[in-house]
Amino acid sequence: MSQKKRRILIIDDSEAIHTDFRRVLSPKRPNRSMKLDLMESEIFGEDVSHELPVELEFEVDSAFQGQEALRLVKEAMESGRPYELVFLDYRMPPGWNGLETLRRLREVAPSLPVVFCSAYSDYSWEEILEEFGKSDLLVEMRKPFDSRELRQRTLASLQGA
Repeated sequence: MSQKKRRILIIDDSEAIHTDFRRVLSPKRPNRSMKLDLMESEIFGEDVSHELPVELEFEVDSAFQGQEALRLVKEAMESGRPYELVFLDYRMPPGWNGLETLRRLREVAPSLPVVFCSAYSDYSWEEILEEFGKSDLLVEMRKPFDSRELRQRTLASLQGA
């Protein structure tokens, strides 16, 4: 049984950040061969391939500026395949910053969960919450973060979605 991939949008001006997110959230997985499945069945006496839990898979898209992100979110909604989670950087020169991008995203997708990510910000978290309100749809994750933290934040944010 195949499980649909959960759609995630990364909004950051650094290509390296996009690569890191993809490496963690949608790693290349080797294809299991039928021969390996048969050997496991022979050794363990059962069809283990059907009993292994299916790991959640993600389709990760990239936007390098806020304007591009807004366009992608609108297109995803119009196509009936909306994003389920956004990771958004605070600073993305020369275009909109993260706060302006979030304002625009909230106009078209008010219930889209957003994780603000940055090592620094021009605004305090309290200022951001004052404007947007405290909600499970808006959380912060400080850079640098490790693979485990990113994966846990992703899963936690998607559970509320």
